[in-house]
Amino acid sequence: MSDGRNRVVGVGFGAAAGAVWGLVFLAPELAHDFGPLYLAAGRYLAYGLIAAALLLPRWPLLRRHLGRKDWIALAWLSLLGNTLYYILLSSAVQMAGVTVTSLIIGFIPVVVTVIGSRDASAPSLARLASSLLLGLGAMACIGWQTLGSVRAEAGIMPLVGLLCAVGALASWATFAIINSRWLVRLQDVSAHEWSLLLGIVTGFQAVLLVPFALLLEPAGHDAAAWYRFLAVSAGVALFASVVGNAFWNTMSRLLPLTMVGQMILFETAFALLYGFLWEARLPTPAELLAIACMGASVVTCLAAHAPRRVAAA
Repeated sequence: MSDGRNRVVGVGFGAAAGAVWGLVFLAPELAHDFGPLYLAAGRYLAYGLIAAALLLPRWPLLRRHLGRKDWIALAWLSLLGNTLYYILLSSAVQMAGVTVTSLIIGFIPVVVTVIGSRDASAPSLARLASSLLLGLGAMACIGWQTLGSVRAEAGIMPLVGLLCAVGALASWATFAIINSRWLVRLQDVSAHEWSLLLGIVTGFQAVLLVPFALLLEPAGHDAAAWYRFLAVSAGVALFASVVGNAFWNTMSRLLPLTMVGQMILFETAFALLYGFLWEARLPTPAELLAIACMGASVVTCLAAHAPRRVAAA
């Protein structure tokens, strides 16, 4: 497959991953009776069970290709990209709201793209400048909209939520960079198998979260709340973790790191879209401008990676 086709297909997988990952921002609202530790434990226990079932037929052959370094990498990546990230994200959504959290997470493309521009084969920052500026413009529009609608609130919860969103940004940006580079090194493990391995390791981490959730977030819930919690956990695990991660890992193998970062803009765009549907309202002019800037940022990033044509002498 040619580089140009790889990039088009890779962008398609990135958009698909963003579409299912955007649902993650609604999960804390759908199961608002439960705290972040419960949400993370429920989602990733379900993810681990689904991943184990899907990987079972391949396990006898696959385990021969996994060494100690691979398992250490899986543990760190599961923590950064799944467990820690989702705890911080859920906390941010519940304390600061979906829009503010989407705003902060939307800076991931800037962080990943700037770091990826140091790779030898990457386009220069000058060629990526228009894409980065459009991405920043999108975030500025959302930020301006958010600040314009803020009301005076007692306590420091919104500030704590903002700090949790920044922590989620740092955690997931680190995961995206390390995971993208680790996937390049893998020879005998497919992107989908790597995603399922991450799910199994994250499932073990979720088991460790259960006693902390019971101790730190004790609360009585009726049967309806538990059914809703289980449905949300299973749905997010299947669509966001299994399907979304498979899309993302496939995309990570097709695109350079400077483009991988830009693909997270799709998650921000879909998170905003789902938020509008949840709130039963149309986007404001500022939000429409932000979405347009996000789309233009991806297009200009794609153009920056196109091979330059050299005029014949």
